[in-house]
Amino acid sequence: MIQVLYFPTTMLSENLYLWQQVGLVGAWLGIILLTAEGLNRWKSVSPEMSRKIVHIGTGNAILLAWWLKIPGWIGIAAGVVSGIVALISYQIPILPSVNGVGRKSLGTFFYAVSIGVLIGWFWPMGKPEYAVLGILIMTWGDGLAAVIGQKFGQHPYSIGGMQKSWEGSLTMGLVSFGVGGLILLGVQGNIWQTWVVSGVVALVATGLESFSKLGIDNLTVPIGSAALGFFLNSYLL
Repeated sequence: MIQVLYFPTTMLSENLYLWQQVGLVGAWLGIILLTAEGLNRWKSVSPEMSRKIVHIGTGNAILLAWWLKIPGWIGIAAGVVSGIVALISYQIPILPSVNGVGRKSLGTFFYAVSIGVLIGWFWPMGKPEYAVLGILIMTWGDGLAAVIGQKFGQHPYSIGGMQKSWEGSLTMGLVSFGVGGLILLGVQGNIWQTWVVSGVVALVATGLESFSKLGIDNLTVPIGSAALGFFLNSYLL
């Protein structure tokens, strides 16, 4: 008679798996930062462009965290550490590819805070998709809106002294709708709530991005988008 032996998972193996997860996310973030720094230092890429590379690239780490089911406390800790590093780098130019944009902005700090807040809010609830939704709308919507607006914006407008373009705002709306739709489609399927919620979230996110003094949109857009998506779905589903 053949007996199959089952070995219980040990604390050591659990810790090893956890560090493997963290290592994968850390490796991704390291690649993005090194790429941006390299382009900034040796390829004469503008600080604004290298900052957008970091903005878009690092935000996608939330997908790895979601897929690998990384514990929420790690995401919160990463947000706290990143926020501290961001504040230090405003005084000491340790990350010119992130903060050397030649304008007054706390965007990098708000970026870190929003990640920590959203993970701390939605991970314990078992609803990580809303944290992912908020962060990726900030990552892709806000990031691409700035790039498209600067390169192709031919129809400017001003809100509260901030110069924007209709091309950039349209990009923000469309990308936010696409991000929200894809995430909710994967979680709750092709139902009408998926597209209605995505549309409302995209409109609000676009409005929040328009009022973006001192980089505050890196806080208001992700938290506002995630909160709105969560409460709308809680009511409609």
